[in-house]
Amino acid sequence: MRLFVWTPQQPKRWTVARFIDYATQSILLLASDPSAYPSHPRPLGLQQELSMKIMHFALASVAALALAACSNEKAAETTTTDTTVVADDTAAVDTATAGNIVVVAQGNPDFSTLVTAVTAAELGETLSGAGPFTVFAPTNAAFAKLPAGTVEKLTTDDKETLKAILTYHVVAGSVDAATLTAAIAAAGEAGYAIITVGGGTLTAKIVDGGVVLTDAAGNTSKVTATDVAASNGLIHVIDTVVMPK
Repeated sequence: MRLFVWTPQQPKRWTVARFIDYATQSILLLASDPSAYPSHPRPLGLQQELSMKIMHFALASVAALALAACSNEKAAETTTTDTTVVADDTAAVDTATAGNIVVVAQGNPDFSTLVTAVTAAELGETLSGAGPFTVFAPTNAAFAKLPAGTVEKLTTDDKETLKAILTYHVVAGSVDAATLTAAIAAAGEAGYAIITVGGGTLTAKIVDGGVVLTDAAGNTSKVTATDVAASNGLIHVIDTVVMPK
């Protein structure tokens, strides 16, 4: 029997738990057989005294290592918790600073025609309000599909019609993509009827894995992007302007 001694055959990497285990075994061996430690004869009294001192020192070392290990584990847990809290706080700040629907649209160059139309129809204040609203927002390319001169005429000479068209793209409440697709699935083959703030109805269906809106005239518009966040609702991007009549 002998105390634990480092040898080249033993692993070079030791965990705290393994070190404590080997140290404890050595202490127990030393306590049960004081003569096992010295390699040359010493008086028994000195052997016992030396063994007791070594044992006390080793026990203190093992205890210190155990405490250090516990502290490291607690520090790791604290770091993980702190990181999670920071991530949650960041998400909250992002939502709070997203800007309202009009501000978000103004920040996207693909919505410049929509912003011009909203301003001309004097709906900017309404869509900047508390809401919440869900807007099916046509891109510039969607407006470009209209007959030549249509946008110019609506924004200058026929603002009432323009207002009716734009409110046909707005739904009361915040309806995210998951909620919409679930409603479509529950509605069955007939599709899900969406009531707009203008009083008209859009029919939503899933076609080839995407949401397609059908307007009152039977024209269709595909949802190309969803859940664009705003402080007062959501924006879903569509590729065609829908018409109430």
